[in-house]
Amino acid sequence: MKYLPDFGWKVTVLTVDAAFASYPDVDLQLEAEVGDATEVIRTRSWDPYSAYARWTGKKKADAVGVGFLGADHASAKEKVARWVRANLFLPDARVGWVKHARKAGLKALKSDQYDAIVTTGPPHSSHLIGSYLSEKTSLPWIADIRDAWPDVAYASMLPTGALARKRDLRIRDRVLKQAAACVAVTEDLRISMEKAVKRPFELIRNGFDPSDFQGVGSVDSETFKLVHTGNMSPARNPEPIWTLISRGLAASEWPQMRMQCIGNVDPTILHNADRSGASGIVEIVKYVPHSEAISYTQNAALLLLPINRVNDAAGIVTGKIYEYIASGRPVLGLGDPKGEASRILSETQAGRMFAYEDAEGIREYIDLHYAAWLAGSPLKGANQQRAAAYSRRTQTEQLATLLDTISSS
Repeated sequence: MKYLPDFGWKVTVLTVDAAFASYPDVDLQLEAEVGDATEVIRTRSWDPYSAYARWTGKKKADAVGVGFLGADHASAKEKVARWVRANLFLPDARVGWVKHARKAGLKALKSDQYDAIVTTGPPHSSHLIGSYLSEKTSLPWIADIRDAWPDVAYASMLPTGALARKRDLRIRDRVLKQAAACVAVTEDLRISMEKAVKRPFELIRNGFDPSDFQGVGSVDSETFKLVHTGNMSPARNPEPIWTLISRGLAASEWPQMRMQCIGNVDPTILHNADRSGASGIVEIVKYVPHSEAISYTQNAALLLLPINRVNDAAGIVTGKIYEYIASGRPVLGLGDPKGEASRILSETQAGRMFAYEDAEGIREYIDLHYAAWLAGSPLKGANQQRAAAYSRRTQTEQLATLLDTISSS
């Protein structure tokens, strides 16, 4: 959106009024990046998370956990809530916004001249809005799919019944087949969605904003910092790291190491770190603005990238990988060494991906970087020429070209 005007496209954003929705975290700095030339339309919404918060006695903001982060996984109320979410709110719990967004979107489209519609999800309920508006106005519509639909990453944590799953797939197929074009953000997702929906998908990856990295930070020379930014849900628990840190402490191998987790960390992970004896050198920094999180990455000697331990993990490429690459700091990945994220790390020379079970390989990699840092020559991360391919401006140009194509046809 930020760079689309540079390619001849004026943007209007249709979104929900924050007063009528729940969010786990809000970064007002990112909102400030929306230029004055961009019109923003905010609508009401019916938000089931508010009802969930009242039922469980939580604050509204705490009711929305990314990847079930912070949830009481053993609670009977939590289990009931997950069943309701999985079987009654399709395609997702944001479906209460659809009615309001359709009304506001149709009003906007009739009051001004537009050439195309783009929806992005998850939440995949946003694509129900795009299909409706396209049908009512005959405008071409692009559906941007950023995670699988249904989302395999959290399938094991949602007790979806056979009837609900069948209905969700019916909704997906009916809606996406109406789009003028569909976009996926990874090669694996593109292939799997093409097979599932039986239509072509374009590949436009996530990326990083070059303007976020204009100020180059320096590696901390006093402390070897292993840094993770973003939410850490149970599926991303870096268990081998806790064990290796504990052993390193006992053997005085890495006396100047500290691990920083920038963002929300699930309590089960903290318990695991504590039980392993590693919690003494782990610093938890609660959610910070995006610009501050980037400063932490640039200050690191090594960045930690855990990929969800779920079925089909080989195809998962987290959004933060691109900002890690842009930071110029080396990356220690935990996931499938043959997966798509591993290939991106390799081709950009940003770091290496290790299987969660490869404790010896992980230890040797940390050793390598710790020794270089101790000698005053911390190893570098991605080759910045190769990283440039993942610039958000480059990805926006791809989207603009696709918009030009569908609007002209």
